[in-house]
Amino acid sequence: MSALYPDYPASEVMSVFSNDPILAGIVGSGKSLESSRSEDIYFKMLSAIVSQQLSTKAAATIFGRFKALFPNEYPHPHLVLESPDEMLRGAGLSFQKIGYVRNVATFAQGGNLEHAVIDAMEDEALIQHLTQIKGVGRWTVEMLLMFALERPDVMPVDDLGIQNAMKRHYGLEESGRALKARMIEIAENWRPYRTIACKYLWQSLDNMPA
Repeated sequence: MSALYPDYPASEVMSVFSNDPILAGIVGSGKSLESSRSEDIYFKMLSAIVSQQLSTKAAATIFGRFKALFPNEYPHPHLVLESPDEMLRGAGLSFQKIGYVRNVATFAQGGNLEHAVIDAMEDEALIQHLTQIKGVGRWTVEMLLMFALERPDVMPVDDLGIQNAMKRHYGLEESGRALKARMIEIAENWRPYRTIACKYLWQSLDNMPA
């Protein structure tokens, strides 16, 4: 944990988690987290769009085909925008996802996804910035915050994996808004390291997002 989050020593994180014996037990029996940090938010967003509503295996296959359409397997924005529908459909993208990846490419061409721009924004401001893109929702941006940017205190209450993990470990029986309210209440004990807590919750179900 200390290697992944050098600004947040493991002893400090575990001191916070000690306020929640259930979480402390999950973290204590878990495996070390691996870094997934990336400065290429554009590329990560394309991957997230292609992966929406697909299994991890299917998403990896289709994104691999998508990358293979471009020189050096990198879908530069202008190349994505110039690609005919038929070519993108051949890689396995639906017409809806073709529209979404082009929306991301257009946004990137305007300089809106430069790492310096993204990195300077607070979490909520960044969520508002990126959800301007049609096809990019709050959950998608939260995953980028947690994995590509490794922001330490994100709580994705809409994520089914986190919902299932908290139902299992905390015996939650609520659903809908009531469930999310309970999740937020429990997670208050994890601040300012809710991202780290969630990564261990996913790990506990062997369900870490790709």
